[in-house]
Amino acid sequence: MTRNKLRLAIVGAGPAGIYAADILLKSERNFDVSIDLFDHLPAPYGLVRYGVAPDHPRIKGIITALREVLDRGDIRIFGNVRFGEDITLADLKKHYNAVIFATGAVKDADLNIPGIDLEGSYGAADFVSWYDGHPDYPREWPLEAKSVGVIGNGNVALDAARMLAKHAEDLLPTEIPANVYEGLKSSPVTDVHVFGRRGPTSVKFTPLELRELGELRDVDMIVYDEDFDYDDAARAAVAGNKQVFVIDKVLQQWRQRETGQASRRLHLHFFAKPLEVVSDDAGRVAALRYERTAPDGEGGVVGTGEIREIPIQALYRAVGYFGSPLPGIPFDKKFGVIPNHEGQVLIRDKETGQSRQMYGVYATGWIKRGPVGLIGHTKSDAMETIKHLINDLGNWWRPESPSEESVIELLESRGIEWTDLDGWHRLDEHEQALGAAEERRRIKVVPRDEMVGISRGEV
Repeated sequence: MTRNKLRLAIVGAGPAGIYAADILLKSERNFDVSIDLFDHLPAPYGLVRYGVAPDHPRIKGIITALREVLDRGDIRIFGNVRFGEDITLADLKKHYNAVIFATGAVKDADLNIPGIDLEGSYGAADFVSWYDGHPDYPREWPLEAKSVGVIGNGNVALDAARMLAKHAEDLLPTEIPANVYEGLKSSPVTDVHVFGRRGPTSVKFTPLELRELGELRDVDMIVYDEDFDYDDAARAAVAGNKQVFVIDKVLQQWRQRETGQASRRLHLHFFAKPLEVVSDDAGRVAALRYERTAPDGEGGVVGTGEIREIPIQALYRAVGYFGSPLPGIPFDKKFGVIPNHEGQVLIRDKETGQSRQMYGVYATGWIKRGPVGLIGHTKSDAMETIKHLINDLGNWWRPESPSEESVIELLESRGIEWTDLDGWHRLDEHEQALGAAEERRRIKVVPRDEMVGISRGEV
């Protein structure tokens, strides 16, 4: 290794990984940089492509900024490469000076209440992956319930509720995959119930998400007057926080709306703490049992002892995302993150119990800090990690085979059908052409083998 060049691998080609690469390339440093992005998916952009509802074109505009970074041509992409299977930590040490893990958090966090594993109970993250055309999820999704419950008061909960309640034909202008449209079109749903244990002034979703619910065609928004008997803490939140003020204004407007004419209804139940998913005789979801809560005077809630039950035939939990462990990398099972100090990965000594830096290994994004925060947080996250990466020059790995060609030779020797930036452009153009044929912006290609074939020019 020479001290005047950094060969860097980044595992994860979503916003966190791309921003880290961009920030490093633009940073003040006294060495050259060569960056390779690896991702297990054939296409880049991570959760922006596979975690944002298809009817959110404004948020998907982030892809434009990410694409500008990649299209400069100073970052290589190796898609369809699985870390731990196709390429290992030992491989990275052989070919690079350091690695940054930016693998995000894509699994559903657990909700430990009785009945949560009944047939008809799902994780919202899995549902999102299905309707976003993730290649590693089944093409079919069971949409047989007339009454559906969603647990959670964050943006993912509202996304899931909106997709369940929205008429499928209203999604046609988006990039929704054909199989998803057909599935949603056949859904018999009439009522979607969203449950949150706190009150309207303590929700985690944003005003934009909430407003979009109220714009659904032929869907009544149902809120309940009993949830708006605010205490002093709630009134102070409305008066002192602009976002809470806007959310309250939207909800108050919904209280005044006439309802009863729409074919579907979306109910918001606040002060509802889930207790149990009730089963029918066949072991399927039949109802959600919850405890009515009340303000505690300090911005929180306490149980009232009043138990209620709402009949449903399917339930989605949207109580957060959770990170996944990576082979050979420390993992905090409690919080679903890679243990780290400002992005420097930490490993615990089994004998002393003390943590020390795992030299050459870094983390950024949700796998670093947990699944909270928006794009702005992801950028500042990456800046912090990159600062330490640069300052740790003396502790970088000393790769025995650091040439850029050696990684390609390794993948070829293993028969890995990787995709590159030109391949993504081919897939991108193909999807846009599919959409143009139906006067839509894009129709996603879903099967992995088809994505890879198009990207590699083999289809």
